[in-house]
Amino acid sequence: MTTNNKTTVADVMSAPLETISRDATVQAAAKQMREKGISALVVTTNPRSIISSTDVLDAVADGADVTTLQVADVMTSDVETASPDLYMEEVAAMMTTYGIKHLPVVDDDYVGMISSTDVTAHMSQSG
Repeated sequence: MTTNNKTTVADVMSAPLETISRDATVQAAAKQMREKGISALVVTTNPRSIISSTDVLDAVADGADVTTLQVADVMTSDVETASPDLYMEEVAAMMTTYGIKHLPVVDDDYVGMISSTDVTAHMSQSG
């Protein structure tokens, strides 16, 4: 969906989206992220939520038993989202403003994920 030499989220986002249940263990989330080579999963809840590698690290550092601790106990709820037609500059500004590294991409439903790594890689290629 590149128009006028402007790159949109849809051009760069990771898809298909990787999800996990709120009832899954933090260990299962960590394993899924490692296997997929990603650093966040969308949690299938309402409001929209994610679990990131930072959430997992925080749980481990706090001494939690990640084999029994549930995703729901550490996930970030009611997260900001991005539209697939947003320009990359807009997404970069959102991430900076909100101090976040991952944005689920939502049209009528989840369609992908964009990360600060995706933004950085795009900016380094286009600049």
